[in-house]
Amino acid sequence: MGKVMVSARVENLADLIKVSEGLLDDRKVRRAEIVEAVVDSGATLLSLPQSLVAQLGLKRHRTRTARTTAGIVSFEICEPVRLTVQDRDCIVEVAETPDGCPALIGQIPLELLDFVVDPAGQRLLGNPDHGGQQMIDMFFQQ
Repeated sequence: MGKVMVSARVENLADLIKVSEGLLDDRKVRRAEIVEAVVDSGATLLSLPQSLVAQLGLKRHRTRTARTTAGIVSFEICEPVRLTVQDRDCIVEVAETPDGCPALIGQIPLELLDFVVDPAGQRLLGNPDHGGQQMIDMFFQQ
């Protein structure tokens, strides 16, 4: 089994909101096309290298700690972005990683996008529990 790599688009959510309010031209939205993002269901968030965070103009909100292969480290959580993978999108905060680290799609964005990882086929699949269609689970009584 190998690692799963996907292409993804990341867009500055604050810019997108300004577009919807008529305050910014869509061509001015800060976007990035990522050719090979690593899918890692063992990770939690969407992680982007520092240079990509700067390119997108993301503001840092807070510092958190993370368990990594190098031990416990501090990292910055940045404002949310719209992440699009295989025509599915979600809104998710970004963990900033050092340059040289790959863009990493963790469990929270995978859940929001409703994908499951097929490690043998090295791909993402629409959740079979939802007929392969993007869906969220909400359990409440009306």
